[in-house]
Amino acid sequence: MIRAHSVEAVRAAEAAAMAQLPEGELMSRAALGLAEVAAARLDDTDGTTVVGLVGAGDNGGDTLYAVAHLAESGFACAVVLVPAGGRSSVHAAGLAAAEAAGVMVHAATDDPEAAAHVVAEADLVLDGIVGIGGRPGLRPDAARLVDAVDDDAWVIAVDLASGLDPAGEQGEDDAVWADETVTFGTPKPVHLLPAGEAATGRLTVVDIGIDLFDVPAAVERLTWDDVAGLWPVPGSGDDKYSRGVLGVVAGSEAYPGAAVLCTTAAAESGVGMLRYVGTPTPVGLVHQAVPEAVVAQGRVQAWVVGPGLDTDADDAATRTQLDAARAALASDLPVVVDAGGLALVAGRREAPTVLTPHAGELARLLTRLERADGPDEVTADDVKGDPLGHARRLVALTGATVLLKGATTLVVTEDEPVRSQADAPPWLATAGAGDVLSGVIGALLAAGLSPHDAASLGALVHGVTADRVSGGGPLRALAVAHGIRPTVRDLLARGRSAPG
Repeated sequence: MIRAHSVEAVRAAEAAAMAQLPEGELMSRAALGLAEVAAARLDDTDGTTVVGLVGAGDNGGDTLYAVAHLAESGFACAVVLVPAGGRSSVHAAGLAAAEAAGVMVHAATDDPEAAAHVVAEADLVLDGIVGIGGRPGLRPDAARLVDAVDDDAWVIAVDLASGLDPAGEQGEDDAVWADETVTFGTPKPVHLLPAGEAATGRLTVVDIGIDLFDVPAAVERLTWDDVAGLWPVPGSGDDKYSRGVLGVVAGSEAYPGAAVLCTTAAAESGVGMLRYVGTPTPVGLVHQAVPEAVVAQGRVQAWVVGPGLDTDADDAATRTQLDAARAALASDLPVVVDAGGLALVAGRREAPTVLTPHAGELARLLTRLERADGPDEVTADDVKGDPLGHARRLVALTGATVLLKGATTLVVTEDEPVRSQADAPPWLATAGAGDVLSGVIGALLAAGLSPHDAASLGALVHGVTADRVSGGGPLRALAVAHGIRPTVRDLLARGRSAPG
């Protein structure tokens, strides 16, 4: 699992480490690790020239020492001092080390055009303008230097890309977009959250000896190696009931395919038994696609409510189906609520609940639930601008675990670290993909996983499956559903073969 820690936690851990180490040791370790990564990238690209953009903080010091190491290794190196105070505003010992190694030093305020020209000539640029103490956005003088970077240069952000919100909560277009970020000790929230992940690029963590093992993470990300420890694997004493019975209320005369996608995904995930409740057309389709499904109500361990549900229809079959959906929501059983089922959410639900909206659905749900508190309509653009903040608002209103779908999918609860998954290819943005995800999560809930684990593990496997099925090209949601079983099999095998 990848664990990202808050700025406050990182500062406390660094302070504890510095109290036990010689002065400057942590910066020395960070700079050496940064220089080693930069040298490897230069070797990969046959690059020879390095420019460091140096700010006033410790990131600037890391950059100065790293450029000194690179100069001593034979690369042509220069630094551009970004602060208005020039030499007097940057890390003094780091600047002395860089000059002693033969690094050319340019103060941006002395000759902005010359500084921009130096930046434009670099094969590799180290962005050390600001670090975890920075604020979103770049000052105009820094932005001009960043704009001068050649399109073919490899840009390494030092700790985090300058201009990003270190907490990862506020999006910002006026920031460095790095090819790679070299961070120290632990990832930061911005590296794993939608507001900063794209600008972070490839993430490389350098161990500098700070201890965060027992410190709660602010953001977590499951990896392939976590699947074997979390996925419910039956034992010799299990039967179909102990493995989990999942009830599915999905599909309609208008959207019959959703029922097939959801039930297929649940069956491919290894659920012990499926019970399906629907209207005539999807019932017939489910009979054909998932013959092991029981088309009748009965005891279940969890429910999926909503994929393809038509809450506006008013025929007898639909009324019966909607009654079943409302009964599931009124029960004390775990429920996954997706798509049409979100229209039935009226507030807090005490039983375990996973809501799986995309940005537009979350906006509509917030608007409806918050209407008594204010007249403002929440839009999809509002949610996209602050996905974590809006997901937290929905958690506060419903008590549910909220899985907000997106290129980076967020899983947000009241009392657990935010989970962030980015395993799927863009090709997964296709009709029916959410129906498949609901089926996977439902199977995991029925097997006894917590909403937090079921939602994040389901998102991981769903995304990995889509990537495998796509192979770099288009995919269908049904192909993803059928790909769940071999994906889980291979991930479990990977876990069994991993060194103990």
